[in-house]
Amino acid sequence: MDYKQAHFNLEIDDNQIAWVYFDYADGSMNVLSSEVLDELREVLIEVRNISPAGMVITSAKSSGFIAGADVKEFKKFHEYEDAHEAITKGQEVMWLIDTMDFPTLALINGVCLGGGLELALSCDYRIILDSTKSRIGFPEVKLGIHPGFGGSVRSIRVLGVIKAMGIMLTGRTLSAYQAKKIGLVDHVVPLRLFDKSAVDIIKKSPPPRRSDKVDSLLHSSIGRKLVSAKIRRNLHSKVKEKHYPAPYALVDIWEKYGYDEFRFMKAEAESVSKLAVTDTAKNLLRVFMLQDILKGEGNKSKLDLKHVHVVGAGTMGSDIAMWAALSGYKVTLQDIDEATIAKGMARSYKFYKKRFSNQEHLINEVYDRLIPDSRGLGISSADVVIEAIIENVDIKRSLYSKLESEMKSTAILATNTSSIKLEVLSAEMQNPERLVGIHFFNPVAKMPLIEVIYSPVTSTEVIEKSLAFCRHIDKLPLKVKSSPGFLVNRVLMPTLIEAINMLDEGCLKEEIDASFTDFGMPMGPLKLADTVGLDVCYFVMDTICEELGLKIPERLERLVENGNLGVKSGVGFYIHDVYAEKTHGNPKLEITSRLVKVMIDECEKCLSEGIVESADLIDAGIIFGTGFAPFRGGPIHYSEEKT
Repeated sequence: MDYKQAHFNLEIDDNQIAWVYFDYADGSMNVLSSEVLDELREVLIEVRNISPAGMVITSAKSSGFIAGADVKEFKKFHEYEDAHEAITKGQEVMWLIDTMDFPTLALINGVCLGGGLELALSCDYRIILDSTKSRIGFPEVKLGIHPGFGGSVRSIRVLGVIKAMGIMLTGRTLSAYQAKKIGLVDHVVPLRLFDKSAVDIIKKSPPPRRSDKVDSLLHSSIGRKLVSAKIRRNLHSKVKEKHYPAPYALVDIWEKYGYDEFRFMKAEAESVSKLAVTDTAKNLLRVFMLQDILKGEGNKSKLDLKHVHVVGAGTMGSDIAMWAALSGYKVTLQDIDEATIAKGMARSYKFYKKRFSNQEHLINEVYDRLIPDSRGLGISSADVVIEAIIENVDIKRSLYSKLESEMKSTAILATNTSSIKLEVLSAEMQNPERLVGIHFFNPVAKMPLIEVIYSPVTSTEVIEKSLAFCRHIDKLPLKVKSSPGFLVNRVLMPTLIEAINMLDEGCLKEEIDASFTDFGMPMGPLKLADTVGLDVCYFVMDTICEELGLKIPERLERLVENGNLGVKSGVGFYIHDVYAEKTHGNPKLEITSRLVKVMIDECEKCLSEGIVESADLIDAGIIFGTGFAPFRGGPIHYSEEKT
């Protein structure tokens, strides 16, 4: 029989197994909207009435299993009651799956996040596709909440409290093999055996995976108190409760009700409903929406790219090459020094080993796409050529002359410069309209933003191709007008100058950095400068200060002249050797106010100068490019909310 709805198709196979195919009608990715949950409830009731040999829930989309709940509906949560109604609806649907009297299985092809993982955990078994694109996890804390469809209860039931809290409290996603290692999924299966493996498990119906007996000891009254205290101490070292209350709330309800699944489930819904209407959750939802705006900047369908060539195998160049290969491209990595290429290749291999949990076939699949190329043979066939060499105008210009003569006419020519205007770099090019900035941030693997820089003569086609390329490699592209420092460094450098000026006024460096992190920034400005490299900061300042009417602090000049460059040399504003000084200080509101004001003022100048098209995009750029406290919604938004 076939039972078809708008978003679901139910089929019964020859083994009398019910196959529920999820195919969200209103988008390219499956999401659990209120309408979807209502329809899924109807389908599940139909399946229960049929009483098949088993049920498999899977996706009919190539984009993945389920991306989670429909986050856009969170905007409707104005009051506790609004959120609670939506959360309890999700819990009821998952309970229907959990209580079926026949075996149930989630067949996960690719992305399985949030509510999607909660659905999968409601099933008896979970199989995930053996693919580099398979990612699974609970990102809810990044939206200011925690799992609410019963995911807290069921993940602890399956994994035990330590492992379950490890993924819920961090919001990190796991690869297929990482998920298998901790017991989140039962099997990792190649595509050719995907459906067959589901049938085999349903037929065999082994006992569903559950946490071990040792974990049950942790659910005692004393066990919960001890474990909760340890988890909170770990949380305190990473995030402040006043900034991100959700992980603390989850620990609280587990400590109180963890022994009783029914009461835990009820408390879970109440907790999420309270969190969903807080300012933190609303601002984090805004950040999520800003992320979607950036994703919409690059239309993946506009081009078909296969080969990326990177010139410069230093830290940034090799990391760009590493990421492009991970994203599915053939990549050739060029440098005049073969030893530098070798070092970059080794770093990439180490990254892939960690990424794919030592699964050699996946490591080799990606690593084979990364090719050392000291002679630059890949230039002529590349679809994208990225220059990531030293920040020297003359050397870059000389390189562009060579590249122009060898590249395909249709290829993108991009520079990774962090601050030099494109007009300066392209001044001697025969076709300056083909040069674009594709500015990655360090570390490439962790920083989601790429500034796509355009000059007055950069062609529209090149800009569009570059935006699309950034989306191809799963980054967030931000279109930025060519200007000194572009957006992110334009905002960061005046902030650093202000921090150094306060240091000269007698403020303690520990107080300056602590004031910034207490506001919600991931790192203080002085520690950040040491991490980036004081020589790099000096170069960027030298590029932008004259045009912005700023002066490079003499203290920074002296440090650079003396070779005290920060982490790379062991000494900068701080000492970074094995006897490194403590960096903890007491935050001061007046310091915070001065630093944040500089950031906001510079953002507003960028907006008035048209460096970026809108205030929302500036907020997005500063959040994803600097780590500006996401729970505050962005610098301009924060400024407007304060007034």
